[in-house]
Amino acid sequence: MNPSTSVAVVGAGNMGGAMLARLRDLAWQVAVHDTDAQAQAQAVALGAAPCGSAGQAAQSLTPQGVLLVAVVDAAQTESVLWGEGGAGAHLRPGQSVMLCPTLGPATVAAQAERLALQGVDCMDAPMSGGPLRAREGRMSLMVACSDAVWTRHQNLLNALSDQVFRVGTRAGDGARTKLVNNLLAAVNLAGAAEAMALAERLGLEPATTLAVIEASSGQSWIGSDRMHRALAGDLAPRAHVSLLAKDTGLALQAAEDVAFAPPLGSVAGALFAQALEQGWADLDDAALLQLMRQR
Repeated sequence: MNPSTSVAVVGAGNMGGAMLARLRDLAWQVAVHDTDAQAQAQAVALGAAPCGSAGQAAQSLTPQGVLLVAVVDAAQTESVLWGEGGAGAHLRPGQSVMLCPTLGPATVAAQAERLALQGVDCMDAPMSGGPLRAREGRMSLMVACSDAVWTRHQNLLNALSDQVFRVGTRAGDGARTKLVNNLLAAVNLAGAAEAMALAERLGLEPATTLAVIEASSGQSWIGSDRMHRALAGDLAPRAHVSLLAKDTGLALQAAEDVAFAPPLGSVAGALFAQALEQGWADLDDAALLQLMRQR
């Protein structure tokens, strides 16, 4: 590790908690703040220093420390940085904010500009791969930041993941890359659910069919991951329906902003909207199989 760098994680849920656990395994100095008492307690049990607010988490940082924001959306990010008890007022020049949620590119750019006014650097660094891969340091990180920030925080980035991609220097390019990825993830998941529902309707044995797909041209990581859970009836949320629904909406908006109309992405977006209408926002997005079974 880099002994001059401390990390404060704000948002210790599925992904933030997994990244925190990874850093603690590697003996990094980590502080934590989460509004959920259980998530906070789990992080403290791993050796993280508890903080009562995002502002207190920022105050815990060393001069070149990193505030790692792993909340859900733009509203929560705004609250963490600039809301009551927020981190922004306590961040100092030379420190960095690592934005890991899936956000719109304009949101990332606006936050980076606001942080820059205080001399604080921004790493646009959305993540992908799920909590297990994050816990093991195998998730992917899509990083856009200046050359200086990239060099300064190599130790941290490499501690978090063995799949770190430098996608540019422009704030928002990490977000753009993540939205492209997640639009394809939504299309692949919808396609996998459709194929498995059809297999069942054709009288095929679902687990065998999935095994064939996994060894053949129809395989996708998200399809395999989610359909195994769906076939077992396990819809405990690792990745909520609401998250990929949000991300798909952001991706479609980004596409509209550049006058691109993605037909498959639009269909996937409509399916996720339908799942939300069913009241499944808090289920795992493997629930798309249930949606297809109803057709």
